[in-house]
Order: sequence, then structure tokens, then C-alpha cells
Amino acid sequence: MTTSNRIQFSSRQLGKTGPTVTSPALGGMSLSGVYGAVDDDEGVRVIHAYLDAGGTLIDTGDFYGAGHNEMLIARALRERDRDDAVLSVKFGALITPAGMPVGFDGRPEAVRSFLTYSLQRLGTDHIDIYRPARVDPQVPIEETVGAVQELVEAGYVRHIGLSEVSADTIRRAAAVAPISDLQIEYSLLSRGIETNGILDTCRELGIGITAYSVLGRGLIGGSGALGGSLAHMPRFQGDNLDHNRALLVTLEELATAKGITLAQLAIAWVAARGEHIVPVIGSRRVSQVESMVGANAVTLDEADLARIDAAVPVGAARGDRYPTQFMGQLDSERPAAG
Repeated sequence: MTTSNRIQFSSRQLGKTGPTVTSPALGGMSLSGVYGAVDDDEGVRVIHAYLDAGGTLIDTGDFYGAGHNEMLIARALRERDRDDAVLSVKFGALITPAGMPVGFDGRPEAVRSFLTYSLQRLGTDHIDIYRPARVDPQVPIEETVGAVQELVEAGYVRHIGLSEVSADTIRRAAAVAPISDLQIEYSLLSRGIETNGILDTCRELGIGITAYSVLGRGLIGGSGALGGSLAHMPRFQGDNLDHNRALLVTLEELATAKGITLAQLAIAWVAARGEHIVPVIGSRRVSQVESMVGANAVTLDEADLARIDAAVPVGAARGDRYPTQFMGQLDSERPAAG
């Protein structure tokens, strides 16, 4: 990516206590085979392109490719100053040798062990944001967050994040330690946080949001290929897929009129929902990084936003955002207490 006339990233702080990062962030999961075949050399080029363009926030999980993603990031950062990147790491997901998910472990002793392995794989002495990937139903969130806070005090972690938790769980966690941000799915097709109290709670408590699946796992502006795990996602199955694609026709017309891609429109829409929100965009090719950065040049006025809301209102998408067995693991999908 050239730097002479590049579009600048916007800068946003993750919550009252979190780090200042660039928006959009780079999501690492797609570089480890979740959505189809990948090439490690191209993966390094993608990370370098993001950093060279001025990006800072890289999101990963210790279970992405069973550690592959962290090691790929470490390889890319060997040629960069460690402080050029803000590393956000999810932990706690348990997987089998075949790569199948089998639950989550949020016990304090497990948290410390997960962190030890991540530091080694990433080749670093600290992680900037550390977050449980999901709530362990057998462990109170206070204990899991308390364990991460001890790692903050020991200097191994800089900030604490959360992922896919309810408004009630956010409050309980924030009572134990400062929370920088909540990572949760948020897109034109996934707007549940607007109605279940999560978005309002984060605003009230001064907690940022790092929004993932902003492009609906490729439904919005993607190739349409059902690679990797996509064929198992309810929104990509049968009549659901036809319905969800039809929702986007008006948005494609709006994007074309603005001279931008549908993906850039979707990224700009999420970024416009609040200064505390940072879209996280997964990229497998350098060209996708260039497109992501270009979204920063997109301006949506009130008329644009109204047209988008009319085309894709809250709840318009058909199909759950995960298969049934995984929806049950989402604390964020549980009814609000009381």
C-alpha cells in the first residue's frame, strides 16, 4: 500500500480507561483458515500492509488455528516495533485436536496458563487487551475478570476487555476492574445490541465496543462463496440467504451512487454509530486492507443513515448469527435480568 497520498485512519479511545487505537481494526481470524485456505506469506503481507498504512489495533484469539494466528502475528511483528501494534487477545475457548470447540474455561488458574502460552506464541512480554472469549457458565465473571486484573497488576496485561456478554454481566465485570471495551457482533444485519441494553450500558459506563463481523461474514460485499464454516451458518442457508441478500439491494445502490463499495458503506455505518465503536475487519488479501482503509473517507449524512435504516431495520435479517449449539454459549443472547 502506498503511503504518499493514503487515507488516514481515524483515532478512537476504547472506553474511558482503554488505549487509543486506529479504526478500523484488523481481525486476524480469517488468516488462520476459518473461512477457507490461507497462505502465511500473504498473511504477513496483510499485517504489514495494515501497519504500514498507519493501523495499530490487531485482534486475535489464542484458539484461532490452535495458536497459528498468534504465531503468524509474531512473525509479522519481528520486522516491526512491538509498540506499533495494540494486540487484543481472546482466551478461554477449548478445542479438540480436530479443531472442534468443546466449551470455555474461565478459572483463574486457567487464565494465567492461557496468558503464559499467548505471550510465548506472540513473542512479547505483554498483551495490550486481554479478554475471555465467552463466559464460562461454571465460573462467575467476577473471578475471571479478577484473575485478569491480577495480570494487569503484574504487568503482563495492559487492559481488560470482554466478549459477547450481556448488559448485566458487563456491570458485574466493571464492578471488579476497569473494562476497556466489549467485543461483540455488530453490523447492518446484526443490530441486537441496540435493543437488548448492551449498547446503552457500554455508553453509560464509558466502555468501548470493538465490533466484529461488520461485513456479516462476507454477506455484505463479499464474494458469496460459502468457504470454511460459512455453510453451517443459519444466515447462509436456504431461503435465509436469498432474503438476506435481497435486503442489501438498496444499500448497493447507495454505495454505487457514492462511488464506494458495499463493504466500505457497511464499515462506515458501524463507525458512525458512535465514537466509542471500532469496526474490526478481517482481511485475507492486501487489496482488502486497502478497501478497509478507504472506508475512513466515507461520510454518511442523516439522509444516508435514514435510507439505510429503512432498507435494513433492526431485526430484518433472517437466521441466527451462529448455529443453535453456539447460540446457547452466548451470554449476550440471554434475556436481561429482572
